[in-house]
Amino acid sequence: MSEIKYPRMHVSLYVKDIASTVNFYSTFFGKPASKVKSGYAKYELSNLGLIISFVENAELVQSNFGHLGIQVESKEEMERMLGIAKGQGIVSLEEIGTSCCYAVQDKFWVTDPDGVQWEVYYFHADSEFNDPQYSSGESAACCAPTQEEKPKIKMIESTNLNSCEPGSGCC
Repeated sequence: MSEIKYPRMHVSLYVKDIASTVNFYSTFFGKPASKVKSGYAKYELSNLGLIISFVENAELVQSNFGHLGIQVESKEEMERMLGIAKGQGIVSLEEIGTSCCYAVQDKFWVTDPDGVQWEVYYFHADSEFNDPQYSSGESAACCAPTQEEKPKIKMIESTNLNSCEPGSGCC
């Protein structure tokens, strides 16, 4: 058994259907749930420093809470995870070399069966401006795909990591 590192993040989300949630997250995390009970599932992800559990309760599922994210150590790790997610057909948006949330990042997004958006991202550098959509309040989550539209795009990678200007609408 590997050593547990503390502190670890724990997230608990209400879901409509535990079976579809377990199916999605077993694919997304690449491993089965560590505990599954009636109306409950938990994943212990030591390589992400995250414990996440799901409680089936359709009445408490909330929309517009934001999004969840996983920061990876390298661009290669982000690309590896992107390849797996693409192979499973769960990628909803791809952003390479984007400026978002005052940072230049490579990332991709997935959306679970209850509409929870996840970003997997590699941080390149800080940026002096926020994503124009996020700053103006037009987007609930920085550069996140909306539920209505889940485009599969790849932004053009720039050699100048700070090439977008505030208000340019590049995100």
